[in-house]
Amino acid sequence: MKKLVSFILICVSLFLASMQMASANDSDPVSMLQSLANQMIANLKANKATLKTNPSLVYSLARKIVVPHADLAEMSKRVLPPQIWNSATSSQRAQFESEFTTLLVRTYASALSDYTDQTVEFRPVRGGSAGKTTVRVDSQIIRSDGAPINVNYSLIYQGSNWKLYDMTVEGVSLIESFRSQFSDKVAQGSDMAGLIQYISAHNNKNNK
Repeated sequence: MKKLVSFILICVSLFLASMQMASANDSDPVSMLQSLANQMIANLKANKATLKTNPSLVYSLARKIVVPHADLAEMSKRVLPPQIWNSATSSQRAQFESEFTTLLVRTYASALSDYTDQTVEFRPVRGGSAGKTTVRVDSQIIRSDGAPINVNYSLIYQGSNWKLYDMTVEGVSLIESFRSQFSDKVAQGSDMAGLIQYISAHNNKNNK
């Protein structure tokens, strides 16, 4: 649970930034992540009271910021067993992505009010990012009440922007964690329709 909370906090640090920051050197993945993290920290400090007392605002902010900076189509594909994704219709894939996006956003939003002045330090990409279509960016969450937490980001270059498609916290991968969860449901007999129903029920339950 401690790792999950830490993971959620760093996810928030990536995305809780003004959409106006999209113009900030998106061709450099490290600069882009650091800029977003810096803006996140400023927003969290400025809006602590509002974030704690207005959950709907927290959710809407997370929805607005997460989607533009994450490759949700790629994430949706990677979290499912290949046979499930390949056999699904285009409509089912779109519906799964929509429900999975809601699941991710609610996960991020649920931790926003827990921010306690953590900071983030990013390291340069090994070998640089020029000419690459995928990179890994390593970082640490610096805490005043414990040892630093290692976080690695996997990004893919699309058009003129870097987008996140996976991250690991102390060796625990977001994609692999969800894939394990969904694979268990498949092993119990679920197909794509069943998975969509499962996530939708979970999202609707948390919406009450």
